Amino acid sequence: MSLFQPMHRTQTIDYAIVVKGSIVLVLDDGERRVLNEGDVVVQRGTFHSWRNESKDWARTYFVVIG
Repeated sequence: MSLFQPMHRTQTIDYAIVVKGSIVLVLDDGERRVLNEGDVVVQRGTFHSWRNESKDWARTYFVVIG
């Protein structure tokens, strides 16, 4: 079962840190990045969504700086 998060954009600097499992970052141009345990993404103002396409739980920490 995958959980789809609608596309959204933030006006903050966002850090996403994957600590368990894997997640997929989907960008508005269709680009997809699979992130695994230990991966970190830094983004600012990108139109994006997140997906867990595996059958396992994923744990991701987000740090949002205004």
